[in-house]
Amino acid sequence: MTRRLLWSGLVLVGAFAGGISSRFVLESDATIQAATQSTLPDPTRNQELDRYASVDRFDETIRKVAPSVVTVDAVKPVPANTSLRGKPIEESGSGAVIRLPGIAGSYVLTNNHVVGGAKSNEITATLADGRIMLPEQVWTDPESDIAILKLRDDNLPALDLGDSDRVRIGQWVLAFGSPFGLSQTVTHGIISARDRGQISLGATIRIKEFLQTDAPINPGNSGGPLVDLAGNVVGINTAIATHNGSNSGISFSIPSNLVRRIAKELLEKGTVSRGYLGLQLAPTLEPQTALRLGLTSVRGAMVEGVHPEGPAGQGGIQTGDVVLKLDTVEIRDENHLINIISALPVKQRIRLSVWRSRKLTELDVIIGDWNKK
Repeated sequence: MTRRLLWSGLVLVGAFAGGISSRFVLESDATIQAATQSTLPDPTRNQELDRYASVDRFDETIRKVAPSVVTVDAVKPVPANTSLRGKPIEESGSGAVIRLPGIAGSYVLTNNHVVGGAKSNEITATLADGRIMLPEQVWTDPESDIAILKLRDDNLPALDLGDSDRVRIGQWVLAFGSPFGLSQTVTHGIISARDRGQISLGATIRIKEFLQTDAPINPGNSGGPLVDLAGNVVGINTAIATHNGSNSGISFSIPSNLVRRIAKELLEKGTVSRGYLGLQLAPTLEPQTALRLGLTSVRGAMVEGVHPEGPAGQGGIQTGDVVLKLDTVEIRDENHLINIISALPVKQRIRLSVWRSRKLTELDVIIGDWNKK
């Protein structure tokens, strides 16, 4: 049996698989200064108090969250285009039992790249108390890399999905999972950035609006929860930027609000409905290109190709246009446009403001159906 350690061919390596021995170094740089006799407020002491208050809060959060964290294992057939034919691949990742408003039962949230392609009887969820369960049903969405497992026990401790739109840069977060097969591991860090989408995760993952964190995430963490200090899930740990497969301080999590929308559609419909324009967009708008086109910033999504029979082609979008606004929303980049369009209902009429021949042009377009393109 082959255990795959790295998501080969990706710029960002999905954090999954296990069975690697590691060396651990315990370090401490805590230094407590003696109090002075000054009657003035001591900012250093306040910082120390805040620091230890955070440590106490970490402990409370961990005790609340840990019972809902699971280890997810899956055995998959080897893709036909590899040299390992006949030898199954074992994937190992993490997950969290979540509570979905209005939907009864216990559901484990994890990544599609952990369980996608495996039969339900080849997937196991190992609970915090050591019990092993097979999912009754599995739903997957490769384009967002989200998967949901339905477990038989409806009374498992579960976590709430938080509001990822309210997450702040610099906010403390904790990452839970099973890095290198070490279950119930917890690391901490801050939110380093929001709305990260200009990253390559392979052909199947199109919907990318990641939270970036410096909380250490390693192979085996994929699918595990990223939580705030109130114990609410604000993200699902998915990928890392790395040169060697291990943590380098740059990790990416799917935001909880996207998870909530995808999960609701999967459980209610069995599939995810997505809008479609029929455009091929440039990965980036380079500064030199923007200046040459007469733009004063690198915001917007540049059109590299148009499917003539698609909604954009029918609406008059042309190759070389730069989409600057969708209705009243200013477009940051190509990934931002993709995310907005995918979330819109089919047949909705939108107005696109595009930059063409050094002037602004407005065009009306009807959203198409991605599943019927």
